[in-house]
Amino acid sequence: MDDISFTTQQNSDKENKYNRLINFSFYLSIILFFIAFNFRDTPPPFGWYQQFFPNLNGRSVTDVFFLDSLTGWSVSNATNQSNDTIYVLKTANGGDNWVIQYRRIQTGGGYSGYFRINFINQNTGFVCGVNGLDKTTNGGTNWISLNAPLNAYLDMSIVNENTIWIVSSESLAGGVFRTTNGGLNWIQQFSAGSQNPNEIYMFNSRIGFIGGNPSPRIIWKTSNGGNNWFTIDSNDYFAKMYFVDSLVGWKCSVFGMKKTTNGGLNWIIQQIPSGGNIIITGVQSFSNINRDTIWGVGGDVFYPPTQIRGILYRTTNGGYNWYYQIPDTSIHLGQYSFVKFVNKLNGWANAGGIHTVTGGDTTFFYTGIIQKSSKIPYQFVLKQNYPNPFNPRTMIGYELKKAGDIKIKVYNITGSEVFTLVNQRQSAGVYEVDMPGIGLSSGVYFYSLLVDDKRVDSKSMVLIK
Repeated sequence: MDDISFTTQQNSDKENKYNRLINFSFYLSIILFFIAFNFRDTPPPFGWYQQFFPNLNGRSVTDVFFLDSLTGWSVSNATNQSNDTIYVLKTANGGDNWVIQYRRIQTGGGYSGYFRINFINQNTGFVCGVNGLDKTTNGGTNWISLNAPLNAYLDMSIVNENTIWIVSSESLAGGVFRTTNGGLNWIQQFSAGSQNPNEIYMFNSRIGFIGGNPSPRIIWKTSNGGNNWFTIDSNDYFAKMYFVDSLVGWKCSVFGMKKTTNGGLNWIIQQIPSGGNIIITGVQSFSNINRDTIWGVGGDVFYPPTQIRGILYRTTNGGYNWYYQIPDTSIHLGQYSFVKFVNKLNGWANAGGIHTVTGGDTTFFYTGIIQKSSKIPYQFVLKQNYPNPFNPRTMIGYELKKAGDIKIKVYNITGSEVFTLVNQRQSAGVYEVDMPGIGLSSGVYFYSLLVDDKRVDSKSMVLIK
């Protein structure tokens, strides 16, 4: 009897071990599945990497629209020929590859073609340009004309499939037009003759803005669906506008970024990074991830020894502070005029330019010149850079006892000038300039403060890579 009990217990123990082994194997397979699902053989590149468009035989991409992190469309202009072919292109892998999806013969000459493209879902999209306004209902494979009143439109705003706004800067017959039945009928909502707008932004079906880019320098607003328009700025324009609600919004132009908190009645200039090795400061386009995080483009920096490089701006507090970054050293694009983020990780700058799937290079951002204090120092002072040694950036502080033409020049070990870090007239005060070390080789460098072309002081610094 005892032998039978012992044998039965042994069998029970074996069965329990077997069941535990089965359960372990089952959960292990689940874990391995999720690991395989979430990680690739080749992880996505960190920061920004360059993308390319196919050869369009002299045509340029004029607009890009991404519906999500993978699906996007772009449109081209025309060469200076009558009856030229213009293109709609599509990508299904985030812009790594583009295919020509649709060809159309434009009926006019000159440098024209398509100007804008927009999709409201995977199937329904719109394009406008020299041949009017077209619509697709099968993802861009086929397009039909919506018989808008004129032949050429520079911009459009799609509220939904039925409510569409288009603008034409033509002096006589142009202005702002709206349809509320998908293009069957159109009503002219605004006309200003020679000051007709060429940009439009509609926050919703009631609230919207029109203006010029770069002229006319007038911005109008409607709050009743276009029945009435009133001037909110008679000396400005916008290249891009975006509102997060009916009161808070941003607009950009060559004058920089401006923000409103009262629906566009007043605009406050935001301080975009300038100075240092930034040679052009401006914002041509921007993209909101939310009300706090915004990316912008439009500026250039001098990149040693002879290159001009495009930069990207970013704020994470709604524009109170802006910083900039320079994409990887292998990317030599001179300027970025377009930027779009569909979420915090996936973004693009320029058509066939650069792309990120990791939220950009989130490690290194630069500030340009910052005025730390308006307190008037007793003398001119050039401070030691910090950190020192450095890689890839360092800060150089200096104090000015009076206004003057200020320069901070950087030299290599042989005494040859590498670049001018500061070159502008500044008032008295305490300043700091952010110096990017990317593009420079390891070694000892010298920097000098010059006031009205007279050298005040020089110091050394060490770059270690």
